[in-house]
Amino acid sequence: MISLFLRSLFLAFAFLSSTNLLFSQTWEVYDLQGKLKSRAIYDRIEVLSETVIIGKGEDGLSMLSRDLKPVVDLEGQEIYQYLAPWILVKGPKGIGAFHEYGQKALPLEYDEIQTYYSMLLGEKGGAYWLYEKGKDKITALGNLDGAKLTKNGMLITQKDGSYFLPLSKDPERAYLLLEENEGDYLLAKESTGFGIINIEGDYVMEPIVSQLEHSRGDYFYGFDESQYLLIKGDMVKSDVAYNSYHRISKEGDVMLEYIHGKLRRVMEEDGILLDAVGMESVQLVGKDLYNVKFRENKLGLLGKKGWLVPPTSGLEWVKPGSEGLFPAGKDDMAGFVNASGDWAIEPRFAETGTFSQQIAKYRNTSSWGLIGKNGQIISEAKWDEINDFSADIAIAKVSGEFFLLNQFGQALNDSGYEKVCRLKEGYFLVEKSGKRGLLDKSGKEILPVEFENIQVEKPDFLIVKKDGLVGGINLNGDVIIPINYQEIVADWSGNQILAKELYTPVVILIEEPVSTKRKKGA
Repeated sequence: MISLFLRSLFLAFAFLSSTNLLFSQTWEVYDLQGKLKSRAIYDRIEVLSETVIIGKGEDGLSMLSRDLKPVVDLEGQEIYQYLAPWILVKGPKGIGAFHEYGQKALPLEYDEIQTYYSMLLGEKGGAYWLYEKGKDKITALGNLDGAKLTKNGMLITQKDGSYFLPLSKDPERAYLLLEENEGDYLLAKESTGFGIINIEGDYVMEPIVSQLEHSRGDYFYGFDESQYLLIKGDMVKSDVAYNSYHRISKEGDVMLEYIHGKLRRVMEEDGILLDAVGMESVQLVGKDLYNVKFRENKLGLLGKKGWLVPPTSGLEWVKPGSEGLFPAGKDDMAGFVNASGDWAIEPRFAETGTFSQQIAKYRNTSSWGLIGKNGQIISEAKWDEINDFSADIAIAKVSGEFFLLNQFGQALNDSGYEKVCRLKEGYFLVEKSGKRGLLDKSGKEILPVEFENIQVEKPDFLIVKKDGLVGGINLNGDVIIPINYQEIVADWSGNQILAKELYTPVVILIEEPVSTKRKKGA
């Protein structure tokens, strides 16, 4: 026989399941000093920005005021995405969109929604709709093979193998290609050739070039008849920044011009970066950095403003450097040269890093050590990894454990950690055996390694989790918000901390009726 207590639990569970209620909980609102201000009832609260707070409760999803009162019904079940100023909301029938000021823009019925500051593009089953905020209008675009909003707010559609610009002055004009890039201009193609289109949808270079591709920024590389072209986009008329009847070869980010079949010039987007006789090869070794090899076994490091290391005899390679020294190779060994190409540290290492705070790493085996700018050994090679120094500390790894090193190569912690993360505030988040702690900027322990999580919100406020509970403390370990909550959400614009209490299920005891025999004939 089922006991009265179990029967009560079953009845309560059945009631709650049948009504499909949310188990809304109490959120306690504290000021930044840890003083309790108020309470609110929600299942979940999210602070999306300085002005957007979302709450989910028994009445559904809502935008909240600063004092956590519902102000806009978002009609859905969850926040699908927040792409300021648009809040995408997911409901039973699909995705919709609200402006962060509370205006409903698209109903919750789309499969996907693309956003731009003043526009939305909704797709449902291959059909598309455009919402324009300035007009507060939804326009049906019909069934399309594809559509997209560019980063500049241009609308490109595709149908039956052709591309269109529906918001331009000529929305019915068909293109063979419309291609967005990192710059502000579209690459376009028609039967007459390639051209360039501005954000208004107008040609700034007519489609007459036989070959054209985007290179970088607002620049394009092309070929027309017998001319090679370097073109810069412009809102009114594109400018041919450089043209040549000699072959310009473009391989990735390297453009080279050959005169009578011989390498003569290193090109940049709008013209000549280097014009020199005797070049044999050019290799990209970093962003806008090139190893240029000449005859007579000379090699130099070329940058956007000229030679960082001039062509020097005997160099096999030169890498980007720092603090006036550049890693360089000779006879399969590595050292450092200065900006004149002279050896500052002779090549006697298998590999080196770059200098940071006058210290660089080196190795001759699989282990790394440290050297100074005069080439002296600071610490023996015994580490599997060493990161660059910052604020006089580097992070190093050996045998799967991480240590903090000072500028003498000495470990600041006696025992290693499984993980070490340098935070932007300068602190170190460390982890061992699944627990986390916090070290200060000198590597000294601030918080012991006993927390499941530590989140530095501000230098004087940390959200911590311990034994499954969450609270707020400062760097001294003083408790600001008691560590007995399910979740902590910081609302810095409102100068308040939201703390979600643990949910305690309410069991409704239902008294079992007394059994009595029914009289015959009743």
